[in-house]
Amino acid sequence: MRVDFTKPAGIQRKQYRDFVDRISPKPNVLVNVIWAFLVGGLVTTIGQGLLTLFLAAGLPVLEAGAMTAVVLIFIAALLTGLGVFDDIAKYAGAGVIVPITGFANSMVAQAMEARNEGLVLGVGARLFTIAGPVLVFGIVVAWFAGLFYFLFR
Repeated sequence: MRVDFTKPAGIQRKQYRDFVDRISPKPNVLVNVIWAFLVGGLVTTIGQGLLTLFLAAGLPVLEAGAMTAVVLIFIAALLTGLGVFDDIAKYAGAGVIVPITGFANSMVAQAMEARNEGLVLGVGARLFTIAGPVLVFGIVVAWFAGLFYFLFR
């Protein structure tokens, strides 16, 4: 299909949208939801197993929870470094992207992409393009939650 550049821009955009709609693959939403549910459940089950293991080892609840998060982040970072995480995410979708593993993947992927630019100006700067907004959002939400608690307790 050719876009006729002699036509107005609005018609060109419509022709382009129609073309993209025709050639774009149509996702199977039901299958994607089931895979995300199953893989997200598996990640949660692994996390619960780790938490139970750390509690059985005698760690207090808060420290066991922190260790569980650290291990899940490490596993996601390792799988990203090995190039396996993206293959899993291709099928699992939000099942691995939404939890803490998705954040670890995005951090490590940015670091790997920028490693040729140096440690400070490459890796360090790129990490904050992802972590910066997340940290700001977390701090602002925590501030509002504290203010809300202070005003309405």
